[in-house]
Amino acid sequence: MLKKLLSVVFCGIALFSASGTLSGNKAVINAAEYSAPYSAEIVMEVNTGRVVYASNEHTKKYMASTTKILTAITVIENCDLAAKVTVGKETVGVEGSSIYLEAGEELTVEELLYGLMLRSGNDAAETLAVFTSGSIENFAALMNETASRIGAVNSHFVNPHGLHNDEHYTTAYDLALITCHAMKNEKFREIAGAKTKDISWSTREYKRHLVNKNKLLFNLEGCTGVKTGFTKKAGRCLVSSCKRGDTEFVCVVLNCPPMFERSAALLENALEIYKNIKVLESDNIYDFIDVAGTDEKCGVYIKNDVILPLTVAEAENLKIVNAYPDKLEAPFKKDEEIGFIEFYCQNNLIFREKVYTIIGMEKN
Repeated sequence: MLKKLLSVVFCGIALFSASGTLSGNKAVINAAEYSAPYSAEIVMEVNTGRVVYASNEHTKKYMASTTKILTAITVIENCDLAAKVTVGKETVGVEGSSIYLEAGEELTVEELLYGLMLRSGNDAAETLAVFTSGSIENFAALMNETASRIGAVNSHFVNPHGLHNDEHYTTAYDLALITCHAMKNEKFREIAGAKTKDISWSTREYKRHLVNKNKLLFNLEGCTGVKTGFTKKAGRCLVSSCKRGDTEFVCVVLNCPPMFERSAALLENALEIYKNIKVLESDNIYDFIDVAGTDEKCGVYIKNDVILPLTVAEAENLKIVNAYPDKLEAPFKKDEEIGFIEFYCQNNLIFREKVYTIIGMEKN
């Protein structure tokens, strides 16, 4: 039988605030400012993946150059960023946005990633894809493997840049998951948040000066990234992120004409309403569990602090469910995963953290 402690209520939990004084007590974001049945949008907290607002988030959509978020993190996780890349004839002159690569010139992987993310270079996307996997097709397969591992299971990628293909699609939810994963990588975060960057242009006497197309980096306080996109069939698309204090959200809007204004409004609203609260600390034994057939008990713990984005009302009424066995059967190992601690707001599961044994025990 699993332990169920649904009655635990954390009154006064704001004392553990990781972000200072809480303000506001709304539970949902007001979507009245802009909403259209053909659009899709979502706001997700970066570290926990908690969704604080969404509309049509699981509807399959074309996503244009926001594809390059997955391209970038796939390259970063599989390549040496200092490696030199010689541009091939087959990746020069790709239609759409470009950093004007020339056949035979040499750049580093990192430089190409800046060209990919700041100026949305389709030539940079294909050059990175061929360098990483040998072909566009092989790289698309790697992109799909990466997306699946992250949990983006309702997406399908056939190219690294997002030029239209009927079989190339995602959902706002999947794209938010991919972005939250990418934003946990410091190199991705550095590139996606850069306002400008100079990279080499080996055939010229001067460098390429790149200015990020994401206007929110220049006019939204705390904006940390990440990528614009547009095709006629996808419409205007934007994935953005904003961090104030210890709280950071990712916002995805797909097929949204006022993409910058809408994203800024959603992010401002989320940051006003939700603040990160430290609910549990990882340096303490959380509970003791009986060991079957003995008089022994085994302590259990969590490996990470649990810090959740909560409203004032949620913080005062947060419920915890201990979803692990009442008794343990030996043998078991030290640091063995035995279940979860689950966190509920108004009976909705918002987060779960794995629970581990603090000691091991042999069978009697």
